[in-house]
Amino acid sequence: MSQRTPSTRKSVSQEPVTSVLPDGDIPYDPKHSWNQDEETLAALGYKPEFKREFNLWTTFCVSFAVLGLLPSFASTLYYGMGYAGTAGMTWGWLVAMIGIQSVAASMAELCSSMPTSGGLYYASAVLAPPGWGPLAAWITGWSNWLGQITGAPSVNYGTAAMTLAAASIVNPSFVPQNYQVYLLTVFLMIIHACMASLPTKTIARVNSFGSSFNIVALVVVIILIPAGTNREEQNLPRFAPSREVWGDIYAGTAFPSGVGILMSFIGVIWTMSGYDSPFHLAEECSNAAIASPRAIFLTSAVGGTFGWFLQLVVAYTVVSIPDALESDLGQPFAAYLVQILPQRTVLAVLSLTIIAGFFMGQGCMIAASRVTFAYARDDCFPFSNVWKKVNQRTKTPVNAVWFNTSVGCLMLLLIFGGSLAAGAMFSIGAIAAFVAFTTPIFIRVFFVGNRFRPGPWNLGRASIPIGVVASAFVVLMVPILCLPSVVGADLTEATMNWTCLVYGGPMAMILVWWVVSARKWFKGPKVNVQHMMLGREVAGEDVLVGHEVAEAESQSGLEGKAAEAAKDAESTEVR
Repeated sequence: MSQRTPSTRKSVSQEPVTSVLPDGDIPYDPKHSWNQDEETLAALGYKPEFKREFNLWTTFCVSFAVLGLLPSFASTLYYGMGYAGTAGMTWGWLVAMIGIQSVAASMAELCSSMPTSGGLYYASAVLAPPGWGPLAAWITGWSNWLGQITGAPSVNYGTAAMTLAAASIVNPSFVPQNYQVYLLTVFLMIIHACMASLPTKTIARVNSFGSSFNIVALVVVIILIPAGTNREEQNLPRFAPSREVWGDIYAGTAFPSGVGILMSFIGVIWTMSGYDSPFHLAEECSNAAIASPRAIFLTSAVGGTFGWFLQLVVAYTVVSIPDALESDLGQPFAAYLVQILPQRTVLAVLSLTIIAGFFMGQGCMIAASRVTFAYARDDCFPFSNVWKKVNQRTKTPVNAVWFNTSVGCLMLLLIFGGSLAAGAMFSIGAIAAFVAFTTPIFIRVFFVGNRFRPGPWNLGRASIPIGVVASAFVVLMVPILCLPSVVGADLTEATMNWTCLVYGGPMAMILVWWVVSARKWFKGPKVNVQHMMLGREVAGEDVLVGHEVAEAESQSGLEGKAAEAAKDAESTEVR
């Protein structure tokens, strides 16, 4: 990746300010000594409101906690293993990671150029052709918000299911009921909301510990499973033959094997969907134009590598895929562990996974609250004046945290519709996030091209080819993620894939809202550098160059005094 030194970046005094914030508040203060991060944010149109107490490591920690490889894998094993078996888990993961890493790299480049909490939504508005910015921001913002808002409920639902499955292993007579799963999930949501309302420094420390625990737990499980497996006691080889692991495609769908492999990517996509978090934390990160994109790229790369190792471990040790999927435990990962490990070891692995899931849910809550805050700041939501408030004591968007928590608890009512209905939350998160991730990338590649102004972290000449791969991957996967696993007479309400309705329904209403009303008042984020960002000519009397603010004010004062002096002289002369 090519990098330019930060010293080549322009000062805020050299950036054009093409919009004025409410009440005539221009984000430039000649009396304040701006640091590099404040200059960049002010040039993008926003005043600093957060403390920059995140750095590369702590930002990576939040992102890796949101990624949550171990709990994410455990929660979505039904899709990865159930649709294509071990083949989808081994070489299928590698194929999916090519597309996912391309998306992450392209997103990191956008983050370096526009390090704001609005992230993808801001980038879409800036990069869209003239007149299309508000619509692009509207679609990207709402899709991203739907993906973010399902993150904590999905993770906590998986964590609650694993906790109750562990209780069933200890007491086989206990069968978890839907209301128990719901109440435990809501309880986790409330705990995470309280934690996400704490000061930034405390949140950074908690997530540093949580991410470290996630990494340690992942390594321990990767070692513990192959070391402790009792397959040989079941008259099986210690590990399944490679030709079976890599070659056998489990017929988990009614579609051809190739489509089944693509459908299994939902597990990969959902597991690898947290790498956008550094974008949303950019306004709380020091040296954001470099640290945040690095965190995005590293989260995807490190997560993809360790995730593949975990996939290999499970693929080489699973005894019966149908038994794992159809177990009365109601949690395929727990059922898989029971097949190959002694009970105490099963409980140890589940305990590590549950604790890792707890920290993952908290990371999801933080990232989602920053997205809600950023969109409310630009009046995207009803009652935005409430959700965009930053608590003056903690310097965090507490109102946004509890708004998201309330919406998440309502979404969790899908639990009472059965496992497939609850599973729609995972599908929504995958498809909504991918649409939001790729919209600004697609615009940047096919509409902006070489006019794009990169930041200090950029892909150089590989930028457009990588963006093309990212866009093509998402265009392929969006319809695949909506396919049901069965067709014909077997397709019923219980076996239907409701993703197209649960995601498509809200998005359709959002587009209707745009046509009927929002297009008249929603102008997108307060973009201040769209002309410079795209290398266009800056024209219009509304443009005020930063260093001219003070000069204009000073000159205006001098001219005013001169005018007053001339008026006094004229009056004296008349007298």
